[in-house]
Amino acid sequence: MAGRGERAVKVELGERAYEVLIGPGVRAALPGVVAGIGARRAVVVSARPPEWTPDPGVPSTVVQARDGEVHKTLAWVEELCRRFADAGLTRSDAVVSCGGGTTTDAVGLAASLYHRGVAVVHLPTSLLAQVDASVGGKTAVNLPQGKNLVGAYWQPRAVLCDTDYLETLPERERVNGYGEIARCHFIGAGDLRGRPVEEQIAASVALKAAIVAADERDAGPRHLLNYGHTLGHALERATGYRMRHGEAVAVGTVFAGRLAGLLGRIGPDRVAEHRAVVAAYGLPTALPSGAGRDAGALVDLMRRDKKATDGLAFVLDGPRGAELVRDVPESRVAAALAAMPVGEG
Repeated sequence: MAGRGERAVKVELGERAYEVLIGPGVRAALPGVVAGIGARRAVVVSARPPEWTPDPGVPSTVVQARDGEVHKTLAWVEELCRRFADAGLTRSDAVVSCGGGTTTDAVGLAASLYHRGVAVVHLPTSLLAQVDASVGGKTAVNLPQGKNLVGAYWQPRAVLCDTDYLETLPERERVNGYGEIARCHFIGAGDLRGRPVEEQIAASVALKAAIVAADERDAGPRHLLNYGHTLGHALERATGYRMRHGEAVAVGTVFAGRLAGLLGRIGPDRVAEHRAVVAAYGLPTALPSGAGRDAGALVDLMRRDKKATDGLAFVLDGPRGAELVRDVPESRVAAALAAMPVGEG
């Protein structure tokens, strides 16, 4: 239950339902969550310094996380499972992640595999992870061929979005988190510009919770959450992850507007709105120099997107709102890329 000054969003998944608590100091709820699971011990995988690593309230082992996309590998997941075993973790115990989205992704996948599934609680410490990565049960790691190609659905028992963690973020990482908030503007969250950060997080989480409750395993509506992600993931790969996820999704959102315009799905004002919303959060709106000049390479990377079964697929705005559009002609994608600015704000 949320306390005073906290916000709570419930992810309605029947017996697997859980709460997302949002607000300053909510990490203090962790011992109660772990007690509710019935765990007698825990492993805490933390990307934060000791003073910011939460106490789960039971005997625990702390494992230093390897945060960052380059560490989202099957080798790291295997090492995590080995550390769980070394700590004597049983299937009735708990794993706690404390870090950014790459930590919640890898730890969630390890938890889903160890003993065929052990309870996991997420304490996302970046804005990006709080608004998106920690909620919804998607866990995955990368392959050299593409991002998030190996994963599983494994819902957490709770998510504690402690906004005190956000005060410790470097400016670039804080702004990076707004990439997922900006794309929410076009998939049903409304205009969140200028709202308090707790409200922005809660609105983004509530939207995702509703979509996940309706489509946990990406059979339909959950595709909406990938708005801006098709080009975004390609840009991450093309830059060797120097471009961060939220930054890449922001540029992907601007591109999605341009592509929807070229396909006649939306008018010029709505196309322009895509750039205006992204820019309002201080996010990049242009393709990065270098990677952005090789449209052929970006198209090739987009072909490897998980949504692409036959041809290129994008979540695009339109007269009925955002929806998944399959078999988009490559010529139109190339034209939209050519219309994007390169290497500027």
